[in-house]
Amino acid sequence: MSTAPQFQSRRRLVRAWLLVVAALVFLTAAVGGGTRLTGSGLSIVEWRPVTGTVPPLSQAAWQAEFEKYKTIPQYREINRGMSLEEFKFIYWWEWGHRLLGRLIGVAFLLPFLWFLWKGWIEPPLRLRLWVIFGLGAVQGAVGWWMVSSGLADRTSVSQYRLAFHLTLACVIFALVLWVAQQLRPHEGTDLPPRIRRAALTLVVLVLAQIYLGALVAGLRAGLIYNTWPLIDGALIPDAARLLFEQPWWRNFFENTLLVQFNHRMLAYALVALAIWHAIDVVRTARRGTAVTSVLMLASAVTLQAGLGIVTLLHVTPLPLALAHQALAVIVLALAVVHAAGLRHAAAEQGAAQLAV
Repeated sequence: MSTAPQFQSRRRLVRAWLLVVAALVFLTAAVGGGTRLTGSGLSIVEWRPVTGTVPPLSQAAWQAEFEKYKTIPQYREINRGMSLEEFKFIYWWEWGHRLLGRLIGVAFLLPFLWFLWKGWIEPPLRLRLWVIFGLGAVQGAVGWWMVSSGLADRTSVSQYRLAFHLTLACVIFALVLWVAQQLRPHEGTDLPPRIRRAALTLVVLVLAQIYLGALVAGLRAGLIYNTWPLIDGALIPDAARLLFEQPWWRNFFENTLLVQFNHRMLAYALVALAIWHAIDVVRTARRGTAVTSVLMLASAVTLQAGLGIVTLLHVTPLPLALAHQALAVIVLALAVVHAAGLRHAAAEQGAAQLAV
């Protein structure tokens, strides 16, 4: 039977492992953003989970990969005449993104199996970690499902699949962070249920905003309507411009004006809720980790909204677009860390009792 110090020491080690996995997911998302923004996502036209780990190692191998790329619409309609060196540039982006995805799988599974063998992971935690691993496996298949949408009839991937792929990555990132935070001792401040509900709502809304941002990216909607606070010449565009696709629901995914408008409106709502929530927490708790985390979250949400405006006004240049996407994942991390820390003192006492 473990003593309390041994139990806490093991939990710290498991938590450190999960934080490393979360950092790798963040890095993969950032590289994925670069892959999309540089138009590199379709440069590898095959899904080879094992052999694809090794890049081309000879001139002949590079030429063979280039010839495969020449068969898809993106090359014929957009990149016709590109040189082999230009192809290598986009290939390395996609290859790096896929390699990081594989690395996450190894970095998660091998330590997880070792911890299981040592008996360091209690049953409830074990189930959560298996769920995360399963979602990671699904994410690999979703990545190829996304890429395959751009290999036959399109010059880019489907915005539906792109948004699902990015959002699932962020869900996995959030779950890893959430579990890691559950393994960390907290102050145990018992705050009113409304505060915990608001914190969880912020996590959900940040994920929804990331989904909308992916739709904007997939439709290249950030390259148009580059004015603020007006969009298409008005604060609220005419309904006939927002809802002209049939059936009506397609406007929310395919109408560039409505997709960008929704992204803006949710950004405003997020800023307002984050500031209101911060005021509520400060008034209620007055001090402690909850106050620190909520102030960091409200500041990051406000900064992200400002960065989004600047990115839009400058017609989404690569550095700003990359920063905007990376900061979105950082905002999600802060929202998860904040929400996970708002737990009843009783939950802390229950976790401590597992050590005896």
